[in-house]
Amino acid sequence: MNFAPHRKTRMPQDRAIVPMINVVFLLLVFFLMTASLTPPPPLPIAAPTADMPRADREPRTLYIDADGMRAYGGAMGDAAMADLAATPPKGSLPILADAAYPAADLARLLPELAALGITDIRLITVTP
Repeated sequence: MNFAPHRKTRMPQDRAIVPMINVVFLLLVFFLMTASLTPPPPLPIAAPTADMPRADREPRTLYIDADGMRAYGGAMGDAAMADLAATPPKGSLPILADAAYPAADLARLLPELAALGITDIRLITVTP
């Protein structure tokens, strides 16, 4: 016969850490879902709209703002075209031009790109 007082069994320490792991996991998922994985464009651009399937922006995109300022690979202005000539894209060149940029000016850009050896371009638009 054992007359010693019955001691309460304590919860193992392993179980105390499970809620903390759940909270850390939820925070990780939250920050991954809200993070921006693509860098913002270097110029303020309002893209033209079109009813097309959405395509992701590529890191080597030629950006053109409403005033005709060009940006490519971190370079701006004439340096962007020099950078484009030095490191031409493999495949098509994505171009994100401002909706206010005149189409005639964009058409005048095509021979300049052809002189650099770029004949396949892709105009990026947004869905309205």
